[in-house]
Formats: sequence, structure tokens, C-alpha cells
Amino acid sequence: MGVLRTIIIIALVYYGIKILSRLFAPFLMKYVSKKAEERFGGQFGQFQQGQKRETSNKEGEVTIDKIPQTKTSNKKVGDYVDFEEID
Repeated sequence: MGVLRTIIIIALVYYGIKILSRLFAPFLMKYVSKKAEERFGGQFGQFQQGQKRETSNKEGEVTIDKIPQTKTSNKKVGDYVDFEEID
């Protein structure tokens, strides 16, 4: 009798969650999409502010935002060995 009761409880919980998710899914999707829209809108606003700051410079004026890293190369890599094909 205990196993049957457990199976019935699990089935009721499953179907209850299924019904509630169908009722609340549209509200949840609206909330998620609104939050995503706010986040992307904020990033777009920051991008536009950066563009306004860049356009405030005079035309033809050069500005460097990032200094490139210098790559060091080691000229002593080793000996050059010429290979021949052997038939």
C-alpha cells in the first residue's frame, strides 16, 4: 500500500507542476525577456556614450586607447639543417 501511495503522490506532484508551469510560463518569459532587454539596453547605452566621447575629438586627431604589447623574439633559435630526400 505504501508503494502505491508514493506513486500517486509523485504523479500528483508531477501533474501539479506541469499545470502550474503552463499557467506561469508566460509571466516568467516576460520577466526574463524584460531583464535581458534592460541588460542589452544598458550595454548599448554604454557603447553610445563611448562613441560620443570618441567623436568629441577633432577630426584628424589621433588617439591611442591601448598600448600594444611588444613581442620579443629570440634570434638564436638553433642551427639550420638542410635535409635531402633519400630514395
